[in-house]
Amino acid sequence: MEQQFYQQIKHILLEARNKVYQTANFVMVEAYWNIGKSIVEQQDGYEKAEYGSRLIAELSKQMTVDFGKGFTPTNLKYMRQFYLTGVRI
Repeated sequence: MEQQFYQQIKHILLEARNKVYQTANFVMVEAYWNIGKSIVEQQDGYEKAEYGSRLIAELSKQMTVDFGKGFTPTNLKYMRQFYLTGVRI
């Protein structure tokens, strides 16, 4: 097998992988924005002291059970803030 041929195949695969990573990153950012949007809508657009904290804590527990790490109350608050920041732009 010619080295040039192999390099061509390797290049095709590496480009495809990079596109997959970029697409996955975009989709996850979009998902986090939508999660933030859903939280804001559930809270009627603002954070109610007791209800807002309880909602985020309960959501965090259930999401951690269903999806694993990464959905701490702090991260969910960041997703909420990410949505609110995007709305203002």
